[in-house]
Amino acid sequence: MNALTGFVLRRVIGAVVTLFALSVIIYVVFYVTPGNVAQITCGPRCSPVQVHQVAQQLHLDDPLYVRYWHFLQGLFVGQDFSTGTSVEHCSAPCLGQSYQTDQQVTGIILTRLPVSFSLVLGAMVIWLLLGVGTGVLSAWRRGRFSERALTALTLAGVATPVFVIGLVLMIVVCGELQLLPFPEYVNFTDDPEQWAWNLLLPWLSLALIESANFARLTRASMLETLADDHIRTFRAYGVGERAIIARHALRGATASVIALNAVTFGSAVGGAVLTETLFGLPGVGQELVHAVKVVDLPVVVGMVLVVGFFVVLANAVADVLYAVADRRVVLA
Repeated sequence: MNALTGFVLRRVIGAVVTLFALSVIIYVVFYVTPGNVAQITCGPRCSPVQVHQVAQQLHLDDPLYVRYWHFLQGLFVGQDFSTGTSVEHCSAPCLGQSYQTDQQVTGIILTRLPVSFSLVLGAMVIWLLLGVGTGVLSAWRRGRFSERALTALTLAGVATPVFVIGLVLMIVVCGELQLLPFPEYVNFTDDPEQWAWNLLLPWLSLALIESANFARLTRASMLETLADDHIRTFRAYGVGERAIIARHALRGATASVIALNAVTFGSAVGGAVLTETLFGLPGVGQELVHAVKVVDLPVVVGMVLVVGFFVVLANAVADVLYAVADRRVVLA
């Protein structure tokens, strides 16, 4: 337990350092750029007076380290924004204010996150069942026609873009067969049944892509385990092939699957841009695309920070879960 605690502590410290470095890089990339940063942040419709107010709020006349310190203060203690006639307080974690919509970036993201979580959570269940199941069957039927067919399907899934699968599903399921209506997001609290039916195609589109990676990983891990000496010993003692697959080979692939699932989940929360855009889901990815189109810099910075946070957090969780599943990682 002491070794595991030390391992977790190192990973937490590493994640904090990575997040700090990420915030520095994002700040420099977006706010230390050639041109009028205040004008870009405020937007093309701002008057010279508004641009001057934005420059003061961003402390553009101060040295770079002072400007970054104010940026960090907003994340940890909040900050005040002038709306022209009044001052509005943005509570921590304050990611800034959109000068084009006069909304706090934190509020914009919080309204979008439930949609992205709904998409990724449902897709995660499907990609785990489909990917791990395909990988187990492929390893079990190694050398047979079914194994070659599953391998070909897996490679096709890895190579096919998500928007192609999404378009085909909508044309076939919604257009030709008319089994489902075209997806339209419904809040879970309003109608859970319609929420699930309208997210079914987005779940399948995202899960079919990701399940291919899980199938390949599961198959490779199980084949490696099946080649070990202790598996041959089990077979020599007459242990059935199904028992070997279920109790030993699949257990050997568990740690890798858990780690990959954590990383995939964290990346997909903000990275399912194509899926959200294709199906019109008002999630984080779609909002990020819209912010880039209208050059809403504070929203872009806030979204990138949140996506980076989930990626770093997912990698840290993946390391910890891998160590729990395989204690040899702690001792390495």
